[in-house]
Amino acid sequence: MSSWPSGGSSPIELVSLSIAASLMAGVMVYWLNAKLAAAPRGNDLMNKLSDQIASGARAFLKTEYYYLSFFVAAFFLFILILFTVDPPTPVATRLDGLRMGSCFLAGAGLSALAGWGGMAVATDCNVRTTQAADKDGRSTALRGAGTGGAVMGFTVVGLGLFGLSIMFYLMTLNRMGSTQNEDLTYALDSLAGFGFGASSIALFARVAGGIYTKAADVGADLVGKVEMDIPEDDPRNPAVIADNVGDNVGDVAGMGADLFESFVGSIIATATLANGDTTLIMLPFFVAGAGIIAAIAGYFAVGCKDGASQHDLLFALHKGTIVSGILVLAFTAIIISQTFKADTVISTNELLGIAPRSLGWRLFGCIVIGLFAGILIGQATEYFTSYTFWPTRSITEAGVTGPATVIIQGIGIGMISTVPPVIILVATILGCNALGKGYGIALSAVGMLSTLGVTLATDAYGPIADNAGGLAEMAELDERVRETTDALDALGNTTAATGKGFAIGSAVLTSLSLLTAFKVKAGVATVDITDPVVLAAALFGAMLPFLFAALTMLSVQKAAGCIIIEVRRQFAQIEGLREGTAEADSDKCVAISTQSSIEEMILPGIYAVMAPFIIGILIGPKALVGMLGGAIASGMMLAIMMSNAGGAWDNSKKYIEIEGAVGGKGTETHKACVVGDTVGDPFKDTSGPALNILIKLMSMISLVIAPIIEGVEDWENWYYGLIPIAITIIGSVYVYKMFWANTVDITAPVDGAKESA
Repeated sequence: MSSWPSGGSSPIELVSLSIAASLMAGVMVYWLNAKLAAAPRGNDLMNKLSDQIASGARAFLKTEYYYLSFFVAAFFLFILILFTVDPPTPVATRLDGLRMGSCFLAGAGLSALAGWGGMAVATDCNVRTTQAADKDGRSTALRGAGTGGAVMGFTVVGLGLFGLSIMFYLMTLNRMGSTQNEDLTYALDSLAGFGFGASSIALFARVAGGIYTKAADVGADLVGKVEMDIPEDDPRNPAVIADNVGDNVGDVAGMGADLFESFVGSIIATATLANGDTTLIMLPFFVAGAGIIAAIAGYFAVGCKDGASQHDLLFALHKGTIVSGILVLAFTAIIISQTFKADTVISTNELLGIAPRSLGWRLFGCIVIGLFAGILIGQATEYFTSYTFWPTRSITEAGVTGPATVIIQGIGIGMISTVPPVIILVATILGCNALGKGYGIALSAVGMLSTLGVTLATDAYGPIADNAGGLAEMAELDERVRETTDALDALGNTTAATGKGFAIGSAVLTSLSLLTAFKVKAGVATVDITDPVVLAAALFGAMLPFLFAALTMLSVQKAAGCIIIEVRRQFAQIEGLREGTAEADSDKCVAISTQSSIEEMILPGIYAVMAPFIIGILIGPKALVGMLGGAIASGMMLAIMMSNAGGAWDNSKKYIEIEGAVGGKGTETHKACVVGDTVGDPFKDTSGPALNILIKLMSMISLVIAPIIEGVEDWENWYYGLIPIAITIIGSVYVYKMFWANTVDITAPVDGAKESA
């Protein structure tokens, strides 16, 4: 076994700041939870409704995690066998399978834990936010919902950085290389398994949670608001509890798992591209740690006065991002000045020849670019989705001529909204490439995600505020309470849309970094886009996001159909439900949403996981590079369009309901915008956000299998590629026969409907 050279950084030194910062995040979570626990919960009815929502969310996640445990166990065994039978690296041992498998389990387990923790606090915070809106006003309610979101944010970054740092340290204990660089590279190879585990849980959590929330939401809206003409979140609607459960499992647990994966994935990609250089490996860990400290300070900057306007509320949340952004740059400048000195030796090939101090400030420039790119993408998203600006208002105005023009205008706005983020990301990629090559691009993703603790807090704030409004309606509180929660909810729609734009931007940079790391690990020197094999694979990759989005959209439609039938049945058969003298059976809708979403997540998951295995093993690494490039390009465009169009449709409705635009509630224009909002729901909360994880998951899987297919020529091992093809076909046939073939006829009459009507 080799020893660490004298004067060289030991593994524990490389992750010391990141471990300390993650522990600070843990202390922050403990303090915030204690603060929330001290806040009053409300009256008995509010508490009962909140407990129903929490119970439904726990039941869903338990069911989801139960089924995912089989997936995790199967892939752990697959990784264990694959890397034990054929150790891929020169310094590998028969323990490689156990190393990679243990990292996979750690990534999957921590991702699931982050989602569970965020969901738990969100379902507890909603009733406290409603109570604050009732008794203390808008400012206190904003702070309460923001605190609940902050628990989610600091849970994600704390668990992510702590788990990654500890696993990296453990992977360095078995030192088999002849140099320190080889030892560290060997350790980082195993961390790809950590990212794979996190990506897998994120994909299924996002897809299943998104299907759940939108199936319940669409079903509740179409029968309740359109057919029965009752208000949103009316307690008479049997699907309202399921709708509120969905906000937590989709927009809190799902988003948390999504950004957990982006956070750790960006660090893994950057450290991998360091090629064993201790200084460059240390930098992303230290920047992420500094970001946690900065985010803690940013949290305390959030606040506003009572009676604040929507603009003031939005600025109150922005203050946290601004403060944390400034601080992380200051902390990073100190880190750069202390680590890149005149005598620092850089051993990464593509950065050789650059003076260490000059290189340090170049890399600082990449961090600055990444951070500002995230802010600019968020601002661009806000412009296209907030009703304070023209794009969303134009959709409302289009509603004067009916729902068709609302949908046409919304799709057009969504398509146009792709322009600013693309320009920002292109400038980011080109600028960082000039400053720090592939490593610089990867580091820009770390910079963009460095303030995730506070950024995710403003995102998770949205579903908490939405739940608070639902509780106010169901508990029949004073109208002024609903006005307060509606203002917070509309703000939440904007912050959620901004968060989705931020997630997409970080996903693209992370995926590009992972693609570069895969190219290096797989020994692909150059890729010629005119090569028919590469071009064909790129076209195949470009198709995958459309297939994935289509499957998730169809899943929402199918699951919503089941909810619609059940809600119609209850209104028809439960005597007095329409009049409010009988109680709806909410548990039935929760059970339907849970079962449907679990069933519907399987097929998209199969295609997402198997695609890299099919192309990489059947054809070869060059084709896999082409497939990933095509998927990243088309996936980014489709994700931005769907997320922004959905957010704009939602807020076009809110513009009427809150500001009284074009005649206010109950008008034909309002009904047209409700239809647009219904179309936009699966756009912004199911298909669009899930595309982020699709491109990251495929890139991470490719990095995991890179050592296995390193140096393989096109079609050299094509016969092994028949195995993942067979698995995909068998899985597709099974899922189709078991679930997809069972269509739902929502036009069938329900017994008792005439009498009820």
